[in-house]
Amino acid sequence: MRCPGCGYCESKVIDSRHLPEANSIRRRRECLACQKRFTTFEVLETVQIIVIKKNGGKELFDKQKLLSGVLKATEKRPVDAVTLVDEIEAELQNTLRQEVSSTEIGEMVMRKLKECDEVAYVRFASVYREFKDIDTFLAELNGLKISSQS
Repeated sequence: MRCPGCGYCESKVIDSRHLPEANSIRRRRECLACQKRFTTFEVLETVQIIVIKKNGGKELFDKQKLLSGVLKATEKRPVDAVTLVDEIEAELQNTLRQEVSSTEIGEMVMRKLKECDEVAYVRFASVYREFKDIDTFLAELNGLKISSQS
C-alpha cells in the first residue's frame, strides 16, 4: 500500500476493525518513511453468480429472492432461514463458478432443509418440485419417511 503523502511502499498497521455491514476491514496505517497516518479498507471480492433458469433464461443471483422462498417454507418452524441462505450463498461463492443452474440451487436448499426440518423440506419441495397431485406428494413423503428410518 503506497503512502498517500510520500508514495513510499512500506507501512505498518496500527489498528484493524471488522465492519460486518460492509463485509470489510478498516485498517489504520502509518507510513514507515514519513510517519503519515492513513486509512485503508479491505473488501472481500465476490464472484457475480449468474443463475440459469429452467427455461434457459439467465439472471443475476438474488439472495433476497432465495430468502423469500426459504422463509415461506420455514414459516413458524424452528429454522434460521437467513443462516441457511447465507450458507448456500457461501457455498456458491466458494465454487468460484460464474454460472449455476436454478435446479442446483434448489437441490442445495432441499438438502439443507431435509437435514434440519422435514416439514420445511416438504413445504419447499411441494413448490420447487411442482407437485401436480396428491400421489406425487405422497411419494415424496414416503421417500422422506424411508430415508429418515434408515
